Amino acid sequence: MSQKCYAAIDIGSNAVRLLIKRKEKNEVLENERLSKVLMLRVPLRLGFDVFALGELSENKAVKLRRLMKAFRQLMKIYEVTDYRACATSAMRDARNGKTVIKKILKDTGIRIEIIDGQEEARIIYNNHIECLEDRTGNYIYVDVGGGSTEINLLTNGVLVQSLSYNIGTVRMLSDAVKEETWSQMENDLIRLTDSFTDINIIGSGGNINKLYRLAEKKDKKQQRMPISSLRSMYEKLAPLTPEQRMKEFELKADRADVIVPAAKIFLIIAEIVKAEYIHVPVIGLADGIIDSLYVQDGVDESE
Repeated sequence: MSQKCYAAIDIGSNAVRLLIKRKEKNEVLENERLSKVLMLRVPLRLGFDVFALGELSENKAVKLRRLMKAFRQLMKIYEVTDYRACATSAMRDARNGKTVIKKILKDTGIRIEIIDGQEEARIIYNNHIECLEDRTGNYIYVDVGGGSTEINLLTNGVLVQSLSYNIGTVRMLSDAVKEETWSQMENDLIRLTDSFTDINIIGSGGNINKLYRLAEKKDKKQQRMPISSLRSMYEKLAPLTPEQRMKEFELKADRADVIVPAAKIFLIIAEIVKAEYIHVPVIGLADGIIDSLYVQDGVDESE
């Protein structure tokens, strides 16, 4: 019998990802692990349509359908046994979001769930808490996407509260973040962290991973960087045009514009909670989706 193979489709505001992992047995340790077999990222940038127009243009809707057809074929090639497709902030906001995913289901057979911010935060939280070597202490887990920012407060490995805000990189570039949303996030964080001390950040998303790689001062062993190092990178990148960032820092076009608002979001949160460093595990929503499929599989087999 072939090993189980799982796929996650993450339809974000900036990029759409397909992650495939296969369950493998380790004969030496006599346990199982998930091994990555494919990771594909396509910068469809759905959020630029949605946050400016309120809906997906026909051009972007067609491209998304074509991409889902391609993903369906890849899942067949890799003999995927279970998958989950989740759409986040841009599709939540799109007036025609439900119509688009119904058309995709009819054309490709892929069932897409438009998940809310709380569900997105929960999936990511469940994955990251397993990856924390040191679960003691207080952390704000922050996932910055194109359309929204998910925040989890963790204390000694226990989730205290999950929050989600319509603050994201593509939304900021589209000038679509309301002033009251910034105020709401600040007030919530002050209230939430008032009784906690020594809070630091666990960061997630492609931008913070890139900022970590670009940073000069960082602790590679603990996979973290000081907030001062992040601020230094922001000050280098912010005055440059996206074209200059592409040339000087070897950034792709779909990273060069969003990386600055991402750094700004992390710095604002760090200032509010008085964080000294940011921990950067290289894991995202797609990993969380696959982990939840794997766990559910184990539950089903034990019943």
